[in-house]
Amino acid sequence: MKKKFYVTTAIDYVNAEPHIGHAYQKIVADILARWNKLIGNEVFFVTGTDEHGKKIKDSAQRAGIPVDKFVDKISEKFKESWDELNIHPDRFIRTTDKDHERVVKEFIKKCEKKGDIYKGTYSGLYCTGCEAYYTEKNSEDGNCPIHKKPLEEIEEESYFFKLSKYEDFLLELYKKNPGFVFPVSRRNEVVNRVKEGLKDLSISRTNFEWGIPFPLDKKHVVYVWFDALINYYTATRKKGKEKFWGKPTVHILGKDNTWFHAVYWPAMLKSAGIELPRQTINHGFLTFNGEKISKSLGNAISPKVLVKKYGADSIRYFVARHFPFATGEDGDFSEKALVDRHNNELANKLGNLVSRVSGLIEKYGVEKTSNKLIKKINEKKIEKLMENYEIDKALNEIFAFIDRCNEYVQEKKPWETKDKKVLYELKESILKISELLGPFIPESAEKIKKQFNAKKIIKGEPLFIKIESTKAGVHKVNKEEKLVGLMSVKEVEFEEWEKLDLRVAQIKEVEDILGADKLYKIILDVGELGSRTICAGLKEFYSKEKLKGKRIIYFSNLKPRKLRGIDSQGMLLAASNKERTKVSLISPDSEIELGATVG
Repeated sequence: MKKKFYVTTAIDYVNAEPHIGHAYQKIVADILARWNKLIGNEVFFVTGTDEHGKKIKDSAQRAGIPVDKFVDKISEKFKESWDELNIHPDRFIRTTDKDHERVVKEFIKKCEKKGDIYKGTYSGLYCTGCEAYYTEKNSEDGNCPIHKKPLEEIEEESYFFKLSKYEDFLLELYKKNPGFVFPVSRRNEVVNRVKEGLKDLSISRTNFEWGIPFPLDKKHVVYVWFDALINYYTATRKKGKEKFWGKPTVHILGKDNTWFHAVYWPAMLKSAGIELPRQTINHGFLTFNGEKISKSLGNAISPKVLVKKYGADSIRYFVARHFPFATGEDGDFSEKALVDRHNNELANKLGNLVSRVSGLIEKYGVEKTSNKLIKKINEKKIEKLMENYEIDKALNEIFAFIDRCNEYVQEKKPWETKDKKVLYELKESILKISELLGPFIPESAEKIKKQFNAKKIIKGEPLFIKIESTKAGVHKVNKEEKLVGLMSVKEVEFEEWEKLDLRVAQIKEVEDILGADKLYKIILDVGELGSRTICAGLKEFYSKEKLKGKRIIYFSNLKPRKLRGIDSQGMLLAASNKERTKVSLISPDSEIELGATVG
């Protein structure tokens, strides 16, 4: 019988668009799902979006969109981003799905039947960004430890879940099943905090209506976290999917979600009389310049933009290889490091091996023989590393074998010996590599198979599908395109930036330009530099009256260029949204004198 593998990720809050921080765990989950399929397990992979709560309602209001249309729009953007990264869940669940609403209501009634839900009043420090309460001890001088913003004092009527009742149960769970909270460092944090005592959990809200109606009281909606956690169970209530729950169920989530999944969730399941998942894996953050990547911190990087620049495989490979997932540590995201990994490993090692061997086979062909080279790869070790979520180390093992194959080419010199048996060994070894790398870089793995005209034939291998390619002596090789090309990332040296002379200036006159729909002729006062004339495409965004008297940042030492017969002596600094439907001038304070240097 096939083993069952049910893997989920945290569902993403749709208050803002997806960024690479969201993508990290989705990539890892997709890799684990593909890997388990590769080794013959039956897999169910679920991700999705969390769409209820006050923060969502507030975000929709700011955007001027009805909240249901707002969540539809953002949820679709998450789907599109995962598709771009070759992340293909078996179900993309939304907490606004009708079946989820039904399961949540049933779940709450089960907990109430157990005597674990009661009505009361809650007061405490609340963060709308987290949709969570904090104690003074868990806050940072009255600020949210995640969003670094002041917490709000709130008091409201609420229904409570008797979390405190499950303190002993949880401590026994962590003791009997130490792998339930992974890695060890996270488990220790959870155990120590639970030992300090648990307070009952507020599970309903009355100060907004965007949520699942609370089944015990129509004036309340379900607290977003109580609602969201149940999505993992909802997905297995569909016909044919019941077999996956807890066999084993692995939840992948960021370390900021550990408390909810390691404490609330098992207590909720115990109350409802539902089997617990096997494990929660609590990974570190992707950071950018040492800070967690977050829309609210202004350092978010779009997955779509990255895919367009570097391709899905390079991003998937980088986050899997560069960050030690199993340790739970943070990893700093760097485009330069991504390019270095791509060039040194995907292009120079894997790409060159495939290119050299396919070229030699095209010239000399292959002759079937016993393959001593392929035995150099330790598949059992790779499988064990993947079982322990040491994904970076598993890739290291695969690339150690790629290194061995490159060395074998140099040792055997088939371009001199024309040894078809050596080329057979190399071809089969490369196809084995492509099979092992398939979960990580699926596009490139498929290209390798096509390049060698590979045909899958199951040979009863203990771990992986055996691949045979062309028959002995056949010379044909598909060379449609280069497997992996080199990349570069353009960086500006500080000395180059220093060459720019940015000054504070003020707009004195604004004139129309004959025949120009977008351009204004603008006269600037640049203090000690005197008067300057520039042309700027601001007509769509500013009237002449609004521009006149405005203080701006001016590039003073750009080479003049002629626009509509006018010598434009530089340019001004402005920001625009990506659709360029809005433009905003950067305007320094009036305390800074005209002509002052910026930098």
